[in-house]
Amino acid sequence: MATHIHGMLLKNIAENNDFDEEEETEEEEEESNLKRKRLNVEKKKGSNSEGPCCQVEKCGLDLSGAKKYYKRHKLCQVHAKAPIVFVAGLRQRFCQQCSRFHEVSEFDGTKRSCRRRLAGHNERRRKTPLAIKLEDNQCRQINGEDRPQLTLTNRKASFKNYHIL
Repeated sequence: MATHIHGMLLKNIAENNDFDEEEETEEEEEESNLKRKRLNVEKKKGSNSEGPCCQVEKCGLDLSGAKKYYKRHKLCQVHAKAPIVFVAGLRQRFCQQCSRFHEVSEFDGTKRSCRRRLAGHNERRRKTPLAIKLEDNQCRQINGEDRPQLTLTNRKASFKNYHIL
């Protein structure tokens, strides 16, 4: 009987070891598949063996020593701030908010953000009509720069007394 139990234990151990080996091979296969996928992605990203370069026409500056921001957007520092550049045959400017090139007509003056993004920014900064109405009902004087007016009163007790109206 002891040999029978001993034999069954050995059989269970062998089966468990086989199972572990199967799991390891599956895990190894998954790991090798992940490695293959990563290599494919890196090949696609780095299809240009020369490294990242500025996408502006007639520039092509090597960006391998540039900051991450310029590498990510494939843009040299000069053209990131230039008022007009030619990309894909069009007069464009780089929008700092969108991180994309837009036609120059989409910008106001020398601004570096397109009108659409500036409109969203200004809308977020504007006060709601209710907040403006509440502010008007308060009793205080406002100077031309929307700041509270300080009124210093001449009291005999101290020069430190002042009132904000």
